[in-house]
Amino acid sequence: MEHRKLFPIPIKEVVVRDWVRLKCKYGCGSYGKRLTCPPYSPTPEEMRRVLKEYEVGLLVKFGPSVIEGGAREGVNVHEVMFKLERAAFLRGYYPAFWLSVWPLHPVPRMQCEEGICRKPHMARPSMEACGIDVYAAVKNVGLELRVVASYDQRPTSASCC
Repeated sequence: MEHRKLFPIPIKEVVVRDWVRLKCKYGCGSYGKRLTCPPYSPTPEEMRRVLKEYEVGLLVKFGPSVIEGGAREGVNVHEVMFKLERAAFLRGYYPAFWLSVWPLHPVPRMQCEEGICRKPHMARPSMEACGIDVYAAVKNVGLELRVVASYDQRPTSASCC
């Protein structure tokens, strides 16, 4: 069953920090392998400029049935967020653009070869890849974010649109 909650977040509460991308560069196996990850994703500087064009964002919290990779028990974060972005666009919110958490992409790494993504219309960078401090964003909407201390624990997921 799909569990999600929506939390509006004023853009001024979205914190972009340069150090966040270091976590991608030094520690994530997807760095440089996906077009949705650094160094291909927007830089923190670019994201700061883009965010100035928005007034409010939407933080979407998915429940514990969702795990890294986007799908579990019938829930695919990528598809849900893509549909949410599309629905917002069709209702007149033309700048709607969702950002994921993790290197979340609906196609395997091997389908993005030689700098060409086979499904570019569905590719979205992660908030972290763009320098967004997800911990600060979650805190700024009044939520608590527990750090997953081991791979045996189930994370929850948050995405932003």
